[in-house]
Amino acid sequence: MDFLADHQPEMLPGRRQLPPTQGVIEAPHGTTIVAVTFPGGVVLAGDRRATMGNVIAQRDIEKVFPTDEYSAVGIAGTAGLAVEMVKLFQLELEHFEKVEGAQLSLEGKANRLSTMIRSNLGMAMQGLAVVPLFAGFDVDRAKGRIFSYDVTGGRSEEHNFSATGSGSIFARGAMKKLFRDDLTEEQATTLVVQALYDAADDDSATGGPDVARRIYPIITVITEDGFRRLTDDESAELARAVLARRLEEPDGPRAALL
Repeated sequence: MDFLADHQPEMLPGRRQLPPTQGVIEAPHGTTIVAVTFPGGVVLAGDRRATMGNVIAQRDIEKVFPTDEYSAVGIAGTAGLAVEMVKLFQLELEHFEKVEGAQLSLEGKANRLSTMIRSNLGMAMQGLAVVPLFAGFDVDRAKGRIFSYDVTGGRSEEHNFSATGSGSIFARGAMKKLFRDDLTEEQATTLVVQALYDAADDDSATGGPDVARRIYPIITVITEDGFRRLTDDESAELARAVLARRLEEPDGPRAALL
């Protein structure tokens, strides 16, 4: 990022010169990302829908990406800029590891992402905001941690669970009711699917499990063993279990997760 700023600043996502406009630029936006911790790690997940105004721009967009072996980021906001920012962030972490011979601490990664978001403030003022959710396994503390951001790059550590994007208020409400300190990994992955289902139920920009098209949420788990993305079959099984239960309890589960 520093190299580009010195030699070709126009290549940075936040430094591009945009033509003057009299309104908000219409571009595909990613919507809801959720994260929850459990003893031994953290789960980060996202729905698959991208919207452009009142139109579904893409039904199977990927919004959750590994940034290195022990961390991942979920993107909400302008999809094109967010993906570019994630790729640059991945490269920065890889470059640091090669130069220093050690990984940047999880706190350091969260701080670096904050700087990158702040550099995009000019774009955000024109309606092209990027608001990611960062999660990872802190090797030093031996636990999963979650960091949220605002459009100015302000960083906050979230405890237990968090959500960002247009459906975050509904997802957060679901997680508040279902979260427990002693969740297993399986229960945590079920919880995020239920939260995304609730978000999709009330937010038109969030996509729920699409059984007909076989499009299911992206679910990732980060533990001391590293980053792992659930397979499509595993995600489908979780989604079908949640859908089956909602047929019995349309207003949401009243008791335990499983």
